Amino acid sequence: MKKIAFCAALAATCLAACSGRYPDQRPAPAERLFTSEAVEAKIDEVAAVLQNPKLRWMFRNCFPNTLDTTVHFGKDEQGRPRTFVYTGDIHAMWLRDSGAQVWPYVQLCPSDAHLQEMIAGVINCQFMLLNLDPYANGFNDGPVGSQWESDDTGAPLSPWVHERKWEIDSHCYPVRLAYHYWKTTGDTSVFGEEWLKAVQNILETFTVQQRKNGDGPYYFLRVTDRQLDTKARAGWGHPVKPVGLIASSFRPSDDATQFDFLVPSNLFAVSILRKAAEILTEANGEAALASRCLSLASEVEAAIRQYAVVEHPVFGPVYAYEVDGFGNHYLMDDANVPSLLSLSYLEAVPADDPVYQNTRRLVWSEYNPYFWKGKAGEGIGGPHIGREAIWPMSIMMKAFTSTDDAETLACLEQLLRTDAGTGFIHESFNRNDASDFTRPWFAWQNTLFGELVLKLYNEGRLDLLNKVRAR
Repeated sequence: MKKIAFCAALAATCLAACSGRYPDQRPAPAERLFTSEAVEAKIDEVAAVLQNPKLRWMFRNCFPNTLDTTVHFGKDEQGRPRTFVYTGDIHAMWLRDSGAQVWPYVQLCPSDAHLQEMIAGVINCQFMLLNLDPYANGFNDGPVGSQWESDDTGAPLSPWVHERKWEIDSHCYPVRLAYHYWKTTGDTSVFGEEWLKAVQNILETFTVQQRKNGDGPYYFLRVTDRQLDTKARAGWGHPVKPVGLIASSFRPSDDATQFDFLVPSNLFAVSILRKAAEILTEANGEAALASRCLSLASEVEAAIRQYAVVEHPVFGPVYAYEVDGFGNHYLMDDANVPSLLSLSYLEAVPADDPVYQNTRRLVWSEYNPYFWKGKAGEGIGGPHIGREAIWPMSIMMKAFTSTDDAETLACLEQLLRTDAGTGFIHESFNRNDASDFTRPWFAWQNTLFGELVLKLYNEGRLDLLNKVRAR
């Protein structure tokens, strides 16, 4: 206890000395949208033992950013918790982003009932929105009608829907969050009728998008000068052969897929279907519905092994990024998660899977057309932003999936030197100039950085964190 107190006092002294260079970037306490005592205590605990002043500063700024600026917590008409989460500078709720944004706070729920209720509210809200429109990816906070008016998607747009891009991961992230929440807290209150309806919608949508009975009801056309914001072939995308994989019209970047069988998202779906089956069995006693989840997971997994693993002349067998079932494949990776790089982080493949390890080496190399290396740093981008733009998310995923201390340390130091002096993580930065960045307020990236630091701390790797050189 004396050692902890000493460290806390030392950290406070250092913070005061550095306050001119590293001013607090958080909103004033009265302006924060949600405050968790457990999160604040954990921030203080970790910051007290971080020796690098910039790392300490960025952790304090970034880890609570979702709570400070994007969480809108309340109750629905039945008095159940309901939490709407902005992505940051876009005031809409993406099922993917919101699930990832609150993920690292779940571990602190057992010591904070208020935080637990808020996250239960996120899960309730996600299931409600998924059921409202299973093909939508982003939603408004109420039926306000903020959306792309030119979009034609085969169905009338609900005023609740902000964007109706069909992405497999929109169904995966709510289940991932709910499963983690359940395993951490033991609370089954989120697994009521809304949950059971969501599982049925997930199964129905996944099955229809296997395209065994034709293209299905969903297509997407947008009036745009950006090719990746609309789909080819009158909105249905390029043809796929129905081999058991699930078609995803868009990537996690919200860019259109080229070959609609998006492999990282299919692998994510396999993992999520099995987690859903476990919940259904243990929390709901729904054996038949659980069996359907397991059957679909096995079918998709077998199709991945047959159609999504290709032989690379340098790296050997690797996962393709996209395939079409006809034998065509796209070897690349995009920084947005689920990505190929992130598969072990998402528990979609074992970390020691040799195909994954081969793939991991490929995507962090010049053989990935969206890998960039320059004066500012190196990492993976994607076509969403354009040429020579690195997403810090890829650097964090490299650290999350690394077993090499030197590699992890290099990732941390790169993240510290590419914040452009803001104390936050941005959507992307130019490979040669980190001051040329996009989206100054992107809560997912900020919270993910805090999650990375906390993961290393929880693993007892403080010595590694304290090897980070000042920037």
